[in-house]
Amino acid sequence: MLLRTLRAAMLCSAAIVSLAAPPVQAAYPDKPVSLIVPFPAGSGTDAVGRIFAAELGNILGQQVVVENKPGANATIAAQYVARAKPDGYTLFVTTNTSHSAAPFLMKSVSYDPVKDFTPIARGGNLPFILVTNPKQPYKSVEELIEYARKNPGKVSYASGNSTGIVAGATLARRADIDLLHVPYKGTPQALTDLVGGQVDMMFTDLASGLPFVQSGQLRALAVSTAQRSDIVPDLPSMKEAGVENFDLNSWNGYFGPAGLPPEVVSKLNAAINQIVANPETKKRLAQLGFDAFSGTPESFAEFVSEQRDLWGNLIKDAGIQAQ
Repeated sequence: MLLRTLRAAMLCSAAIVSLAAPPVQAAYPDKPVSLIVPFPAGSGTDAVGRIFAAELGNILGQQVVVENKPGANATIAAQYVARAKPDGYTLFVTTNTSHSAAPFLMKSVSYDPVKDFTPIARGGNLPFILVTNPKQPYKSVEELIEYARKNPGKVSYASGNSTGIVAGATLARRADIDLLHVPYKGTPQALTDLVGGQVDMMFTDLASGLPFVQSGQLRALAVSTAQRSDIVPDLPSMKEAGVENFDLNSWNGYFGPAGLPPEVVSKLNAAINQIVANPETKKRLAQLGFDAFSGTPESFAEFVSEQRDLWGNLIKDAGIQAQ
């Protein structure tokens, strides 16, 4: 009788301790992770994001699934991530489009690019190039400008993202020419129409545009920066091409919703830094026209704030009105 009483007391005590103790949290991640891409499949960010997703999955030991949510200057995807549960299972790979440019290109966005996200890590840069349909008579930036001056409003430029929008408007302002803007939902469709001759030129990221240049379907005239790119060293910079004060680059980085646990941020940041430090992966990314590098979450957060101010000034200087 005494033995049964002692056993009952011990079981009761164990049950009480079990109820009082906090539940044991499973190690992150214990299920697949979603990586949201704000551009269509086939875009530069999508191609780069899929390499990072595969490598990230290998490091974390869980599948990282890419989900494309394109449209509205990347704000559809940004809003989706901003409203997601901050548990590390919804991540965002994006560019200056959603976080630096959209707040100035659009009259209103449904998220705050600083307050509604947790910066995790830089991914690198997506250099842009100016490409034209090879059937056009101009073979250099100088010839393009001269042709546009003789044919005001008849030279069209496509855009598939904010960098393309701002770069085209900046060229028009700096060169004092009248260009016709033709916006697209994403870069792949814009490039298809450029190859087909429906539009005349566009600024595109190297990852998307370089294959068309290499195949002869498009002609590359210059890089969108003040200095030449190591990835395409034969292309002149915009300054060398005769356009002063032209220096545009597209950054790439990883975020989670606001309130992401510090231990999750630390784990993801370490994984992304490991990816960009791998020589083979870095080489694969360079072949796509992507300059891979990273850093701390703190340095990325500071960079995002600085870029928002920079792109606000670029858009204002280009004379672009919010839509």
